[in-house]
Amino acid sequence: MSAPFEERSGVVPCGTPWGRWYQTLEEVFIEVRVPPGTRAKDVRCSLRSRHISLAVGGQELLQGKLFDSTVTDEGTWTLEDRQLIRIVLMKTNRDAGNCWTSLLENEYAADPWVQDQMQRKLTLERFQRENPGFDFSGAEISGNYSKGGPDFSSLGK
Repeated sequence: MSAPFEERSGVVPCGTPWGRWYQTLEEVFIEVRVPPGTRAKDVRCSLRSRHISLAVGGQELLQGKLFDSTVTDEGTWTLEDRQLIRIVLMKTNRDAGNCWTSLLENEYAADPWVQDQMQRKLTLERFQRENPGFDFSGAEISGNYSKGGPDFSSLGK
């Protein structure tokens, strides 16, 4: 089965009624489709550590408690081509074991297969960071990769 897994771009998307969300070790990305011609002044976006709300033209599109905490000062949103809002949230906990299973608590959950692919991707991203000289372009993760995979930090000691 072919996965929607693009190692180099780091994207394992989770589709939603309003767009999609995906994550890396450090960030959560949210892409919201909005009516063509939307202007920034029509957008109301509030990004807090554990809460998000987004309204366009007075209509609430996304609102609730985030799955985990984020760094409030580093959250941003942009309006792209007047038809897509991209929100970037910086995770507070940035290790491979912190794979968000949903965007909001009890809402916009990744299905089990997508969740599995997200966890594989974050584990592979962790391996890439720990081993910058290695080429992981054809690598596949199998075995124990949940919660960030095995800890090899004690091997060098």
